[in-house]
Amino acid sequence: MLEKEVMLSLDQEEQLVRIGKAFSSEVRIRILKLLCEYELNVNEIAEKLNIPTSSSAVHIKALEEAELIETKLMPGIRGSKKVCYKVVEQLQIALFSEEDLKQQAEVIKMPIGNFVDYHVVPTCGIVSEVGPIGEEDEPGCFYNPERTKAQLIWFGEAGYVEYRFPNTVLKTQEAKGLELSAELCSETHEYDLECPSDITVWINGIEAGTWECPSDFGGRRGKRNPAWWPDKNTQYGKLKTWRITEEGSFLDGALTNSATIHDYFLDKQDFISIRIGVKEDAVHRGGVNLFGECFGDHGQNIMLKIMI
Repeated sequence: MLEKEVMLSLDQEEQLVRIGKAFSSEVRIRILKLLCEYELNVNEIAEKLNIPTSSSAVHIKALEEAELIETKLMPGIRGSKKVCYKVVEQLQIALFSEEDLKQQAEVIKMPIGNFVDYHVVPTCGIVSEVGPIGEEDEPGCFYNPERTKAQLIWFGEAGYVEYRFPNTVLKTQEAKGLELSAELCSETHEYDLECPSDITVWINGIEAGTWECPSDFGGRRGKRNPAWWPDKNTQYGKLKTWRITEEGSFLDGALTNSATIHDYFLDKQDFISIRIGVKEDAVHRGGVNLFGECFGDHGQNIMLKIMI
């Protein structure tokens, strides 16, 4: 479940404060060092650092709130134990706000229900902030006019949803880069922490990169989920970023292929096609959950940035 890279800007004030708090203690930094090598429970961390268990629990909570580590309940000799593990490998903080970025890029936020094409199979469904849209596990619900209000959509095995983003800015300026971000995870009935899925993004029909998602995440509530959403269902995803530059195509900073910004022909039609899905021949055909701004952890829809 390790995230290779997390990128933040000055707009993410609450998260920056939580991260600042996490790094304001030498003990918490030492805990992160320990978790680079091991998965440890609260008592083991306390023993290794020679601190009280109660103090260990407080430090763990701060690191969890900063989203630098996560915990899972494992069976122990006397009931269950809380095991901690690191989920971030690199952390980057861009010292500018979204308003500054708009001077360098066209930023387009696409509601997840505004897809123009799809192919899905059960399990599948759509919900808004207030309740289900159409019948669950019925692919025809993806034609429902209310789909534009979607805040969570999901489909199992292979399939895709496709979006079209305007590229008007490219009529007068040349793209220097492209960045796509969305909160995603695998899909199975309810949730399953051992459910991998190879989730691929295509830009104008060209494969930009595949993320091997490890889980259909659950076990704790998504930070933005409405109260009516059941605890037994999928709860949150991971925020993933595909970036296309003159050097190649990247996923969370790791090179996925050699296709550059020029190879995607972003200005050759009146829109940029973005398809998110799982290939028929994928090794892990574990479906997709796609989160809107009112579900999951990250509070955003699909975001496309055209660097100019």
